[in-house]
Amino acid sequence: MSMRAIYQSKIGLHLMDKGAKEILHSISEKQGRKMNSVESAKEIPKFLEFFKDQINLAEVKHPLDHFKTFNEFFIRELKPSARPVAMVDRDDVAVCAADSRLVAFRSEEDSKRFWIKGKKFSIGGLLGNDPSCSNFKDGIVVIFRLAPQDYHRFHFPVSGTIEQFKDVSGCLYTVNPIAVNSKYCNVFTENKRVVSIISTVSFGKVAFVAIGATMVGSIAFVKKTGDYVNKGDQFGYFSFGGSTVICVFEKDSIQIDEDLLANSARSLETLVQVGTTLGIATKV
Repeated sequence: MSMRAIYQSKIGLHLMDKGAKEILHSISEKQGRKMNSVESAKEIPKFLEFFKDQINLAEVKHPLDHFKTFNEFFIRELKPSARPVAMVDRDDVAVCAADSRLVAFRSEEDSKRFWIKGKKFSIGGLLGNDPSCSNFKDGIVVIFRLAPQDYHRFHFPVSGTIEQFKDVSGCLYTVNPIAVNSKYCNVFTENKRVVSIISTVSFGKVAFVAIGATMVGSIAFVKKTGDYVNKGDQFGYFSFGGSTVICVFEKDSIQIDEDLLANSARSLETLVQVGTTLGIATKV
């Protein structure tokens, strides 16, 4: 109800403009420091109890006593066998980038019709209005929304070379659908984010956008510009909270799996895991 009061009304967003954005930044930074403290480790059992049956500890690479802070647990690695990569030898098959709730759209217009209600949303705005991103005009949009209980490391959906990283400053609005579907703000184009461009043989260029959110002031990467990567490789992680990855493919470069498109056209998210199939290249 509180989120609806803030994000679904002009008055709520006006109050956000009057100082709450700075408060969100401050809270996120303070919470981040707290979750990096040794004392925060005592929160791990409470977190596991709250999300009982939603976190499979058998998949986690290290035992619980390995984690000295809550954030160490939150950005936990999984055993290599926990997330097999579909069709690992075929670079023309893209895979899901995160354990998440996924929606996918054939075009920017479809994304606004079925999911993103912010009037000013655009792929250009999402990518920071960089002239080098003209390749993505009317591109294919795939949104991976992570919840707090999810595995919070994100992976490459495609194989290729990282061409660039670009930091885009912004707010830390929640990525809850209540905010995403607000007519009064544009979460994905206003939030703090990092845009990376991956050059591939099968899909052309792919934009990978890691978006910060409330309680997620930190986005970390384990790869750098110039690195060649394979689909399924680890790319980075989000610190405490939930957040979102958005991948943008060039127009007509990929056929997204039909079940994902069908659910998305009904405004339904599909629960997916890292490495499961996303779609196949159409230009090979």
